[in-house]
Amino acid sequence: MKATYIYLCIAIIFTILLSGCLYPESEKSKNQIPNEAQLDMMQSAVDTYQKQTQGLLPIKTKEQDTPIFRKYLINFKKLLERNIISDIPGTAYENGGIYQYTIIHADKDPTVKLIDLRVTDAIRELNIKLNMYRNEHLYPPFGKRISEGVFKIDYEKLGLDTEPYVVSPYSHKNLPIVMDTEGNLYVDYRIDLTAALKKYDHDYEEGEDIRYLLAEHSPFVPSYSLPYTIKNGEPVFLQDH
Repeated sequence: MKATYIYLCIAIIFTILLSGCLYPESEKSKNQIPNEAQLDMMQSAVDTYQKQTQGLLPIKTKEQDTPIFRKYLINFKKLLERNIISDIPGTAYENGGIYQYTIIHADKDPTVKLIDLRVTDAIRELNIKLNMYRNEHLYPPFGKRISEGVFKIDYEKLGLDTEPYVVSPYSHKNLPIVMDTEGNLYVDYRIDLTAALKKYDHDYEEGEDIRYLLAEHSPFVPSYSLPYTIKNGEPVFLQDH
């Protein structure tokens, strides 16, 4: 009887611990889904902040040369201090989510978008391997030249079994990671841009940066990207032009 009681107690404790482990995971899954209502809420909050501050934006201070899609990250503290929002969105990194809230068209039409931090994490992890390699070698592990100043990565030199990639926040396809002459890493969005050029009406001309075609038809910005333009109806790296 005593043994049965002990086993019963152990079972109850195990169930409680298991449910405690599962609950955060279920909560985490909620924070991994782009929420249109939260985006709309943040857009309204940014608009309100601008009206209250004569056109200022609630953003974090960044270096002037910060890439455009990561340059205007929303500073939730500024919105909370003015009681414009009562809580940070659950999908935001600052609240346990996997997105950063950013602003595009900051000068003329501030629009709230998302940075998928899974892309950021993939770049960061590959950078660690790249830095380890460069500590021992003079040049980065350049692979095949893709275009002027853009190369594939010789992934075998980094000890990888396959070419590095990220999962696209747009198409969920695998997008290659490429490298410039300085060894900086970028996501190659040509697969998604090709699809977008065919799907959406646009008036982009050769020489213009077409990356906004992705951002304007999706909650996401193409983070860690090189500029692209259009040539003969196809996306090409802008430096080629």
